[in-house]
Amino acid sequence: MAIDFQFITSLIIGIAIGAASGFLGAFMILKRMALVGDALTHVALPGIGFALLLGINPFFGAFALLFLAMILIWKLEQRTDLSIETIVGIFFASSLAIGILVIPDLELYEALFGDISRVGLWDGIFALIAAGGIFIIMIKIADKMLMGIISEDLAISSGIKIRRLNFIFLFLVAVIVALGVKVVGSLLMGGLVIIPAAAARNISRSFRQFAFWSSIFGLISAGCGIYVAKIFAILPGPTVILFSAAIFLISLIFKRR
Repeated sequence: MAIDFQFITSLIIGIAIGAASGFLGAFMILKRMALVGDALTHVALPGIGFALLLGINPFFGAFALLFLAMILIWKLEQRTDLSIETIVGIFFASSLAIGILVIPDLELYEALFGDISRVGLWDGIFALIAAGGIFIIMIKIADKMLMGIISEDLAISSGIKIRRLNFIFLFLVAVIVALGVKVVGSLLMGGLVIIPAAAARNISRSFRQFAFWSSIFGLISAGCGIYVAKIFAILPGPTVILFSAAIFLISLIFKRR
């Protein structure tokens, strides 16, 4: 029986991205940015469209637009009285409209729902390095971010640069969303970030447990979703999200009061 290297590559990429997504999702829930994170995923659409028109890897187009949006959101939050949810909502609607207009009809379905079966070896190597980098950076800044979440004034008085931390965090979110476009698409990527973390929240009694189980649930969701999609020849993106939802429902049974 021949080894399907393409499927193995897809599975490894999906597992790495799923684990990193869940890990970031734990912080997004603590920062009360769940809906913000979901809306941000749609900002990648115009970038994907322009990348397809230029004939380059959609990741770079998605990341470029996400990074630009992150900077603008970060600046506007500091210079206006608008909440981050309002600012992201403006970017969300505008980006979705532009993306639908510029993405070719034949590629729109893939951009919205992903197609990890078309990733290559170098995509896999890059995804593994990026996912590993996200874990390393977040572990290093986790304590400072937690202090900022508990009390921003206390964190600032302790010499922690909250704005810089927020920017780093948003940058990492942009990276994982751009990577995840191939796995579940821009329409569903928010689910891969938030749902595993929400499930982990139900069974965790400490932040370490929360972060750990968020990663594990993201890993399981992506791995099982891609595997089942391969067996039944169905779309992997929606399948991954449905596995996440199933894990969340199961976690409710073990929810700690």
